[in-house]
Amino acid sequence: MTTRFLVIAAIMVVAALACVLVPLLRSARREGRPRTPFVLALVLALVTPPVVLGAYLAVGTPQALQAVPAENQATLVDATRQLQESLQRKPDDAQGWALLAQAYSALDQPQQALDALNHLLKLKPDDPDAMVAWVEATAETGPSHQIDDVSRGKLQRALQIEPTHQRALWLLGISDFQRNDYAGAAKQWKVLLPLLEPGSRVAETVKQQLAEAETRAGGPQGAGLAEAEPATTSSTAATSSVALNVTVKLDPELAAKVQPADTLFVFARAVDGPPMPLAAVRMKASEFPAKVTLTDAMAMTPATTLSKFPKVSVAARISKSGNAMPQAGDLESAPVEVATDSHAPVALTIDKVD
Repeated sequence: MTTRFLVIAAIMVVAALACVLVPLLRSARREGRPRTPFVLALVLALVTPPVVLGAYLAVGTPQALQAVPAENQATLVDATRQLQESLQRKPDDAQGWALLAQAYSALDQPQQALDALNHLLKLKPDDPDAMVAWVEATAETGPSHQIDDVSRGKLQRALQIEPTHQRALWLLGISDFQRNDYAGAAKQWKVLLPLLEPGSRVAETVKQQLAEAETRAGGPQGAGLAEAEPATTSSTAATSSVALNVTVKLDPELAAKVQPADTLFVFARAVDGPPMPLAAVRMKASEFPAKVTLTDAMAMTPATTLSKFPKVSVAARISKSGNAMPQAGDLESAPVEVATDSHAPVALTIDKVD
């Protein structure tokens, strides 16, 4: 799939959505109905295709998303706020909750997206898209980013209702992979692969992960990688040995700025690679020094793990809002570059205000 094709496709999506939404907006104005949902939908229509296109080209993973560009964020934030107010008056508007969850996801506010999805699932408990989005938001907000048993149940239910749901198949395979059930992961991705456009980056990514899952499934009874293969026999065998031991200290001069409800994020990004974290830990910023260990098990997908990159940048941030996206007033450490095969401890000091 060429870049030109993707650009044309994104433009066509925007044009098609605008043709539908603009008349609806005008009609709502004539009839005196609330326009906020239509405004927000139009903003998302204009924002999402370029965002997804950029992530798709840069990362190539089926669920990849990036933050909304700064020039569009203010408009989206305002429209999201108006929709939230509208839903307080009309809490049974399922379409509004779905749209609100999408908006919060586009703004990289997974906890707020999860709250909106909880409302949506009360109204539409058997909506496959809502269940899958709930799983994604739950994994993103969880401290280990793992797909737990409750999330697996929702994915399995979504596939009962819609057996060809691509995101559900992808995520259920990731869940199996996280549990070292490589045969199960391969089974899910074998179903997914024919549903994707042949030759696309998404298809190629799934094909690569399918091959890796099948290779690992050949180990003794699906054992973990460290037991299945000697650590010196292949590059993939090193995955289980990657463990970055990180200690985070707080500059005493900033201690008064930390509140009990603040959130501490410790994360690692590839020095030369995709912008999203390869591993991350989320915890309360209540006790320092904090000690964490970053491993491959904390990756959202097997395509982007610590062991796949020779060097990573490790950093820590105290968030006032609880959101992963940096915001004014957050406290940060300077990033430290470290080799992923190093066993030396990583020391971070949070000593600056964003």
